[in-house]
Amino acid sequence: MPGRRRGRRPASEDTRTVLIEAARAVFTEQGYAGATVRQIAARADMDPSMINHWFGGKDALFTEAVLQLPFRPVDIAANVLDGPVDELGERFVRTVLRVWDSAGGGQMTAVLRSFATSNEAVQAFREQMLDKVFLPLAERLQVEDAAFRATLCASQMAGLALARYALVLEPLASADPETVVTAVAPNLQRYLTGDLG
Repeated sequence: MPGRRRGRRPASEDTRTVLIEAARAVFTEQGYAGATVRQIAARADMDPSMINHWFGGKDALFTEAVLQLPFRPVDIAANVLDGPVDELGERFVRTVLRVWDSAGGGQMTAVLRSFATSNEAVQAFREQMLDKVFLPLAERLQVEDAAFRATLCASQMAGLALARYALVLEPLASADPETVVTAVAPNLQRYLTGDLG
């Protein structure tokens, strides 16, 4: 039988999905500034013009591929609220680590690496982690200084994500999830419900 024809991917395949997957990989490796349309197109085995055709350019592709974070904030908040209040920090860290670890950091890594060069990445993190998770959570707890507490929580989780997935700081990067939960959860719990001094 003749060998499979090599060359560009047939137009009948799901071009958009292939480009998104390629973009996620390249943005995760390179960050927003380092990633180029040509690199993404090469990873997808397509002509670079397909990115403009389907997304209108790198910015829109970044938004589509990366800024749709791999979790629904409402699901995290619901899962965390289901249980004793004094274990909120533990449930939160465990839930988020499970999501992040399952993708090896994945899209979170791409977002974090892009903070310095992409306002869209900063805005996405703010909306997903602060506005849709921590602020509603702190408000539901009816604690004083809800907004301040929410930003402290977001800073804790952003720092954890940066160290574990983007900077790959050892031994934190390879620590088992329960070790991380045990170390980080008390900080988060204090930010949510404790005395801030």
